[in-house]
Amino acid sequence: MTPSPAPVDPGPVDPGAPDWPEEWSGLVDDAAIFPPGDAPLHDATAAYGARREEWWADLVGSFVLRDTDLPLVRGFVGPLSVVVTGGAGQLAGPLGAASRLGLHVAAVEIVVRDVDDPVGNVRRIDAAARDADLDVPLFIELPGPATAAWLAAADEVAACDHRLKLRLGHVDHDLVPDSATVAAWIDAALDRETAFKATAGLHRAVRHDPEGGGMHGFLNVAAATTALWDGGSVEDAAAVLEQRDGAALAADLADGGVAAARRWFTSFGSCSVLEPRDDLIALGLLPHRKDA
Repeated sequence: MTPSPAPVDPGPVDPGAPDWPEEWSGLVDDAAIFPPGDAPLHDATAAYGARREEWWADLVGSFVLRDTDLPLVRGFVGPLSVVVTGGAGQLAGPLGAASRLGLHVAAVEIVVRDVDDPVGNVRRIDAAARDADLDVPLFIELPGPATAAWLAAADEVAACDHRLKLRLGHVDHDLVPDSATVAAWIDAALDRETAFKATAGLHRAVRHDPEGGGMHGFLNVAAATTALWDGGSVEDAAAVLEQRDGAALAADLADGGVAAARRWFTSFGSCSVLEPRDDLIALGLLPHRKDA
């Protein structure tokens, strides 16, 4: 994670501040246990629960964990997004485990592993989801650039009424997808009217350049989504993804742009939920708060 100052407590709610802006609700999925955060599971679930009374609690959606973590979770109150660590055959087990433990699964995430037959892999995942009677959103990650095979697999995801998961970061900066690739992914999702979530590297609002390479910003992704939905080209969206001016991005998303983007860009997983909060406050996109 890019080094940054310690989060500052924004203080008590200003009685004169506007109501919570619904367009930001559930934007950040708490992925604290994943790299590079690597928080211990019990510490992370406790922190998630402790935030429920914070004024900004609605910013955070589900808690993301691996299917292998489920047996270690007890008494958790809140939505879970379960990452399947194996293939399609492992879909049913976590759902059964969560049901026995009284846990609420709000979404399931899985990656296509058969790069030689991604369409067939998506079909196998869909069949396993139907066999498991899955009744929550299923996000399918398709690795690689938007080649013909990738697009065919995206067709299958859309035909099966599932969603896409886009991996926008990596602990190795050399493996972070470039803006042209990300723009092509988002364009493919919108062309198929398929919702998507993002994962990895989006803990800051605006694209930035830490030592080692560039990292995408979640406001850039939202603005690129809106630009494409409004008829912009992939090249236009790639330019938006390169934007480093937070005020300009905020202006691009004014007048309903955030809500329009969130129709498709449902959320992103982040090992920090404080950095997204602080960036939105700094850009004036969350209600102003008085200092304590």
